[in-house]
Amino acid sequence: MASEADWADWMRRAIGGDAEAYHRFLHAVTPRLRAMARRRCDQFGAPPSEAEDVVQEVLLAIHLKRGTWDPARPIGPWLSTIVRNKMIDSLRRHGRRVDIPIDDVVEWLPAEAQADGSERVDAERLLARLKDPQRDIVRSISVEGAGVRETAERLKMSEGAVRVALHRALKSLAAFYRRDRHEDE
Repeated sequence: MASEADWADWMRRAIGGDAEAYHRFLHAVTPRLRAMARRRCDQFGAPPSEAEDVVQEVLLAIHLKRGTWDPARPIGPWLSTIVRNKMIDSLRRHGRRVDIPIDDVVEWLPAEAQADGSERVDAERLLARLKDPQRDIVRSISVEGAGVRETAERLKMSEGAVRVALHRALKSLAAFYRRDRHEDE
């Protein structure tokens, strides 16, 4: 079993362009993300089925925001914060109020990077390479914050089909990103 030190090493190498290290990182960390999401569902009284949606959103956030992780800091708290934030987003979308004590997040507030808009442009550039309905699904769930059920109803698809399409789209986005990084070298 990989340790957080392994995860951090793989993420550092992935940020440097090592696709294999990124694959190892995602493969190793996904079960832990799933467990964290399930615990958060229990903690906030969300249905257990919400955990998988949160995991998918977390994986996309990791992919899009991995450059914001400070390699000098532990990776576990960074991942935990992403899971917590995505869970809160999910609960808010479903009309639940969530109160988080400021002490739980104060150490992360100063580390928050100021967005210059380039991340949004990068995300849109990658999304443009997806075909419909994958592009619509990723934009709906990961950018606009809609839930799987809401997206499925809007696109007249089953929830399972939306989840499968989202998963495949995320894999495609990761491949596009790796190819782009490789071409830039």
